[in-house]
Amino acid sequence: MHPKFQQADSLTKPVLDAAFRVHKHFGPGLLESIYQHAISRDCDIEGIPFKKEVKIPIAYRGEVFDEFIRADLFVDDCLLVELKAVEKTKPEHIAQTISYMKLLDAPIGLIINFFEPYLKNGIRRLTLTGADK
Repeated sequence: MHPKFQQADSLTKPVLDAAFRVHKHFGPGLLESIYQHAISRDCDIEGIPFKKEVKIPIAYRGEVFDEFIRADLFVDDCLLVELKAVEKTKPEHIAQTISYMKLLDAPIGLIINFFEPYLKNGIRRLTLTGADK
């Protein structure tokens, strides 16, 4: 089992609770950045430790590239949360999230699509292969 799996698993519910509160307040149809700001505020209030817009360096064969990618939220250095405000989550969103999880060594990732009228339909939980065994 991944050493941070249980920690990430235990944070999933409070993060999703925050997302539901934000979605209940705003509903669908706003920019992703607004949802990100609101869920960050909610996590602050609830005492959920997180980092926003985490820069993920890219390295290959001993070279660290000038380019980097950004993760929306990284909760307690173990749970990756990618926020979307799109009509439909696509396979590339899933692939992107899994890649970020690998780079951050995050055993669990959440994709939360605030565009959905019923937020539960816009949630996707991902687990790194073997992280839960």
